[in-house]
Amino acid sequence: MSVLHGGEVVERALAASRADEAIVIVTDRSEASLRWAGNSMTTNGSSTSREWAVVSILREGPNAARVGSVSSTSVAAADIESVVRASDEAARSATPARDAMPLLDPEAVGLHLDPGWSGEPAATGIEVFTGLARELATGFDGADMLYGFAEHQLHTTWLGTSTGIRRRWTQPTGSVEINGKRGAGADLASAWVGAGTLDFADVDASALLTELARRLDWSARRVELPAGRYETLLPPSAVADLLIYMNWEMQGRGANEGHTAFSRAGGTRVGERLTDLGLTLYSDPSATGLEYRPFVATAASSPALSVFDNGLPARRVDWIREGVIENLVYPRATATEFDAPITVPGENLLMTGGSGATLPEMIARTERGLLLTCLWYIREVDAATLLLTGLTRDGVYLVEDGEVTAAVNNFRFNESPLDLLRRTTEAGATEVTLPREWKDWFTRTAMPPLRIPDFHMSSVSRAT
Repeated sequence: MSVLHGGEVVERALAASRADEAIVIVTDRSEASLRWAGNSMTTNGSSTSREWAVVSILREGPNAARVGSVSSTSVAAADIESVVRASDEAARSATPARDAMPLLDPEAVGLHLDPGWSGEPAATGIEVFTGLARELATGFDGADMLYGFAEHQLHTTWLGTSTGIRRRWTQPTGSVEINGKRGAGADLASAWVGAGTLDFADVDASALLTELARRLDWSARRVELPAGRYETLLPPSAVADLLIYMNWEMQGRGANEGHTAFSRAGGTRVGERLTDLGLTLYSDPSATGLEYRPFVATAASSPALSVFDNGLPARRVDWIREGVIENLVYPRATATEFDAPITVPGENLLMTGGSGATLPEMIARTERGLLLTCLWYIREVDAATLLLTGLTRDGVYLVEDGEVTAAVNNFRFNESPLDLLRRTTEAGATEVTLPREWKDWFTRTAMPPLRIPDFHMSSVSRAT
């Protein structure tokens, strides 16, 4: 069976639609993975798949419509007609869309035929891990037990609309995580390192293994500490996990309707100062090494995205600018409703404006405090304050007189990222980092380490 090119699927589906307007999105996925455990490679493999969707729109006025959306994983050309018919039928039975707007005109927004429209989808394979595997093999000869996982994805997306928009984008996403264990039983020490990448050419596995060994060395001495508030150094990975969650909550509708931590009497917290440190939190589809699809492509509407905005360009957005809340997410319909700027959610997140100090330099200036490695199992406790809870993982270390002197027990924490930014006393140098908790959904981040004078460790955890 011959498989149609993604662009051909778009054109055939649009031609088959009987709706007033239609949108078709096709994504071809090429993925490769490598796994190791107990100092031995265990599995590797690669796969390809396709997911595509047809969005049918029945107009009842310029800003009134019913929408149906049907997705498929079929690669058979014969199935296109049935998916389109199902989408058309779903639109007929749908309730009126709250976010109805005119579809974008490609001439009005400068969205002409993408020059790569007819190109083949990008492909990856296990050969992308050749250098990584070679360097890992040197670590397998040591006494520490290494476990981990690497994956590489190339997702090629075609977007077409009945108004003439034709866009294509290939998104590379890669990551590697290494967990090291030393000792056994009550003396077991665990540490973690990770890195995000576009193509693994920039992954220095030897440096990751060196850092892993250093963290395991720190665990030679153990100290038990009670729950409480501690001066705490959050490394970039932990900062990323906290601020990703905060950014997901920066939605204009919820804030305007009084449902979120970004609400305040009579409006939103846009314009409110969080910190005097001059920190800027932003998303930018052209950020070097952290690029993402520069246009909206969605088969379903949500508070953050609208199907009527398909093809809308994504540009840099400053969520916090020099310490002040600057923007919230507003699809076109929501922006019109609340008289706000149209703002597309980002698929990367960067924070700048720190002192430029490295994490070791910040450790050297710490009289007594805690150094975290990463966070996990983060959950929301209170939407009104954005209070989060979660656990520390794979290494909490005691810093005394400017040096790491011991490993301590893990904790459960209770903190709001908004409050953390208000209380932060120092931000260091921004560096590209891999989030631990949200890595499966969000990998492209660059964050500074932060110093929190009173991070709330609410209880002791026995997790390793």
